[in-house]
Order: sequence, then structure tokens, then C-alpha cells
Amino acid sequence: MAYRIVVIGTSWGGLAALRELVGALPSSFKLPVVLVQHRHRESDHLLATLLQDRAALKVCEVEDKSPICAGSIYVAPADYHLLIEGNHFALSTEEPVRYSRPSIDVTFTSAADRYGAGTIGVVLTGANADGAAGLERIASRGGLAVVQAPETAESPAMPTAALRAVPAAKVLTITGIGALLAGLALEGHGPERAA
Repeated sequence: MAYRIVVIGTSWGGLAALRELVGALPSSFKLPVVLVQHRHRESDHLLATLLQDRAALKVCEVEDKSPICAGSIYVAPADYHLLIEGNHFALSTEEPVRYSRPSIDVTFTSAADRYGAGTIGVVLTGANADGAAGLERIASRGGLAVVQAPETAESPAMPTAALRAVPAAKVLTITGIGALLAGLALEGHGPERAA
């Protein structure tokens, strides 16, 4: 089965990591990429702009009921949980999870339940354990679990928690994660090949 979606979660130190990572994805990359970055509830839309400066792919902040399109980078908006429903996104104002909204766990779990083994989950730098349970769900459904090497993270707590939950996850630097994902474009992974 081909991979169908990439979900990436980060918190403290995430902007620099995300800028490097999205910059590594070629314009030929066919999977939708969903980014969940912990932000203040009143954050503006600057994150998508800062990422677009480095990305060859289109970057946009998700709106409720936005369709999920191949080859685009989607940013979870501040103060909303981001869920995947069918072929579109849904936004929720349910209570924060681990003090966070958007919650990485909520998005990862939603992606795993929708795409199963077609999901790639990536946990980057961050100062809490959000993402660990969601990555475990992705792995349990046969998806690919990837974690930033904790010693390379600005804040190692989040990748360390993810590795405790999924000891078999691939552990890579940001450069290594970018190369892994970019390699999928060369292998021809994409929604059109998914079962």
C-alpha cells in the first residue's frame, strides 16, 4: 500500500525544524502534509507565510471543510483541533488535550483512523508528551512512525516521549527526515496509488 498522508507534530523549537523540513520537499512531492504546531490561541496566520518562504509546495492554513489535496502543506490553525473526515478537514473547539489546541494526538489519531497503514507520522522537537499517543496509534495501524533524534531537538521531551511510546520508530535528524520524505516522491508514492 502506498503512503497517503504525512502528519507532523511539533511544539517548542518547531519553527526552525519545520522550515528546514518543508524546504527539503520537492515540488514533485505528491502527498498531503499536515503540520500541527503548538501556538498561542491568539496567534496570527504568520506561520504559513514563514513556511511558504522555504517551501516549493503550496502552504495554507486549514479552514473547516477544506478538501485534502495531494502535494499541499496544511497548517493547523491556532486554537482549533484539526481532524480528518473523509476527504476533507474538520476543525473542533473541544477542550484542549494536554493543555494544547491544536493537539498533535488528536490529529495523528484522526489520520491513523482514516488512512491506516497509509499514514506517516513525524514527531519533532517539543516540550511535552503530545504526539506520543497519536504516533502509537499510527504505528499500531501499520503506518510509518518517525521521530526526530532527541539529542538534535531544541526541546527533547516530545521526541523522547514518542520513542517511549513507539520504540521501533525511525529516529533521524531533521535533514534525515527531509531526505526520507523527499525519497517518497522519487518512489512514486501518492494518493493515486493507494489501495
